[in-house]
Amino acid sequence: QVQLVESGGGLVQAGGSLRLSCAAAGRTFSMGWFRQAPGKEREFVAMISSFGTAYADSVKGRFTISKDNAKNTAVLQMNSLKPEDTAVYYCASQDSLLRVGIRLVDFNSWGQGTQVTVSS
Repeated sequence: QVQLVESGGGLVQAGGSLRLSCAAAGRTFSMGWFRQAPGKEREFVAMISSFGTAYADSVKGRFTISKDNAKNTAVLQMNSLKPEDTAVYYCASQDSLLRVGIRLVDFNSWGQGTQVTVSS
């Protein structure tokens, strides 16, 4: 497994922007972000790999995932935030090229989570 350290998050008004970063200490073939709101299951947000990027329909056009390969860091830029984006956001990674995907089981390392709160 790979150690993942998240940063960013916080409180923002609706329509605002936040930037989440995730630094990985180890090899990663894909990195992604999931989120979990109170009383709900953890859900996919975005993923990046050598094959490209993928986004949940709910964030397409508003969120952008990128990766600095030199720093082994994934960044989630979140714009036009909505109150329904409020959740704990988790960084995830996969160190096997054979398991690239967007399901929870496609990732074998997880960060500790960071709170994002969007006020209306």
